[in-house]
Formats: sequence, structure tokens, C-alpha cells
Amino acid sequence: MESLAVCPMEGGALRLYSALTFGSSAPLTLPSSTHTDLDQVFSNVDPKQDSTKQECLCDPMELLQCCEDALRDGAPRFQRTFVHLNQGGGAIRVMQWNILAQALGEGLDSFVRCPLEALSWSHRKLLILEEVLAYRPHILCLQEVDHYYDTLQPALAALGYSGHFCPKPWSLCLDVEGNNGPDGCALFYDRSRFEFIDSVNIGLTALKIPTNQVAVATTLRCKRTGRRVCVAATHLKARSGWEWLRSAQGLDLLVHLENLVQNQDASLIVCGDFNAVPTEEVYRDFLASPLGLESACKELSQDGSSEPDYTTWKIRSTGECCATLDYIWYSRDALRVDAVLDVPSEEEIGPDRLPSFSYPSDHLSLVCDFSFREEE
Repeated sequence: MESLAVCPMEGGALRLYSALTFGSSAPLTLPSSTHTDLDQVFSNVDPKQDSTKQECLCDPMELLQCCEDALRDGAPRFQRTFVHLNQGGGAIRVMQWNILAQALGEGLDSFVRCPLEALSWSHRKLLILEEVLAYRPHILCLQEVDHYYDTLQPALAALGYSGHFCPKPWSLCLDVEGNNGPDGCALFYDRSRFEFIDSVNIGLTALKIPTNQVAVATTLRCKRTGRRVCVAATHLKARSGWEWLRSAQGLDLLVHLENLVQNQDASLIVCGDFNAVPTEEVYRDFLASPLGLESACKELSQDGSSEPDYTTWKIRSTGECCATLDYIWYSRDALRVDAVLDVPSEEEIGPDRLPSFSYPSDHLSLVCDFSFREEE
């Protein structure tokens, strides 16, 4: 396979990252041949900015244009559209996304049909930021995050988000030479839309025994409506043969969330890579939970009763995997789905599947618009 050229960090990319770093959307005048590493640029961002700055420091649309300019010579981004179910509403836009840990993508996952250049962090971080900027979620739930402190937290803080991160206790990323630390779950929220109430990191157990999987749950108050919502991001055990463990972890998470929702008097949104197809027990457990949960992406089907055909599509050395593993669950009595982002077609994804030069992860992002139902 012929490798495509990866855009160097110049032109639009330099303008993008200088804006994020220095809190200005004005371009930074640098020679066109200058190459700037994103991690070095972000090292100048004050990590306390996330909690002390209450305004958005950068124009997201201008940053998106800079990002697209920097990626202009690469493969085009998927052109996905929203399926609208209700007019108006849309108080909360939620994005769920396993972004693929950098250490795993380059070191352990063995994406045999993906060029190494497409897996480089210098390329992928541009695509990740572009995806977030394209959809502008009010709440962003991420898994396999191993560049939280040096990249995602400072970048999103400059865009007006606050975040919380829960690393895995025994992350496989640490087994990869030159790793950037453990991967984990991250949850960001738009400070202009939400007031922070509380956040907890949860180590998931199975039969009361600690496991390597985690969740982060953050309770927020919507500034527009005054309503409270508890949002959780999680990532359950991967691979076949571990269905029983995923079920145990899911039940443990449901117990934690039930306590949080009752104590905070909040509706609930649960986002995650469950590593479970819809026929698995953990899926049925969430559907039958006393919390009254429903899966938002079922609204993409004609009858509203089945999940998308896939949320991940990859080719590893062990073979091809096309499956639905990612979900956005919500309190059906308290929240209404107003719109759902569609899934790209097989032709758009391409014969080499994911990740690729046009998409940075082996999992698709899921995006849903919610509104609060009127209280009785």
C-alpha cells in the first residue's frame, strides 16, 4: 500500500496550536518551514486554566478552519449528517468516543492495513481535535485516553471545557516502550452550558474483586434549565470469553450510578465502549435496569428498536472485526432524544477500515442531542 504524506506542523496547524496556547485566535507569525511539536506547545498552557478561566479562549469555528487547512492534503473527513427526531430542543449535545490510545495503536493493536504514518500522534491529534470541533459537544466522553494532561486537557480548556480523568490501574499502555502513561476514561463538559456539582472516579469490580476497568461520573447543572444530569464515561473489559466479567462490571457500575442519581436528584447519561454486542448480558442488564435506561442510537433504525450495524470496524492480524460495541444510554423518563449522528457507510470507511488517514480511531464517535422532558 502506498503511503500518503502526513501534513507537517506548519501553516494552519501552527495557527491552531498557537491560538490554543496563548489564548488568542490571531495567527502566530512563524516561518513556513518551522515544525512545532504539539506537546511542546501545550507545555506552555497553565494546567490550572481549566478551573480558573470561565470563558472560551478561542473561536472554535476559526480553530476548526485552521485544523482543516492543516489536514487539507490528506484524506477528507467523513461527511456525516444528523437524523432529526424532534424540532427544537437540543439542550445537551453528547459525544461518546473511544479515541484509541496512542501506545496501543502504535504498539499492541496491530492494525495491519493502516499505514504507520496514519497512526502517528502528530497526525492523529489533529484529526481528534477536528472531530470534536466539528460537532461541538456540550459533554464529551472519551475512552483510551493516554494524552490527557499534555494534549486534550489544555486544548479543550482553551475551548471552554473542564475535564476529569480516571486512569486504569494496570494500563496495557505501560507495557509499550516510550508510552505516555496509562490510558483511561475522560469526561469533559462545556463550562458555558453547565455548572459543576461533583465528580467521582470509579474502579469497577467483579464479585467485589477490583478489575482493571474504570468509570468517571460527573454531576452537572444545566444553566439553561436548572436541571441536573449525572454523566458517566466507562470502558468495559475487551475480547470474547470475558462476557461474564463485562456483565459483572456493568452491574457494579449501575449500583454506583443508582446511588449517585438518587443522592443528586439527577437524570442520567452513560457513555462507553462496552466491548459488548447488543445480544450480550451486560446490554440486557442496562436495558432492564431500574434506572429506566434506553440506548439513544437505536433511534437511527427505522423502528427505533435496533442498534447501528457497527460502531467499530477494523482489520488486525487476527482478522476483521465489524461490530456495535459503543453506546449512549439515557434516562428515558427524564430526557428526550432530538437528533442522532448517522454512521458512515462501508464505502466511506473504505476497504482498509479504521483507523486511517481520514479517521484517527478504530471506533466511530457517537453524537446525540438531548432535551429535558417537562416535569410532571
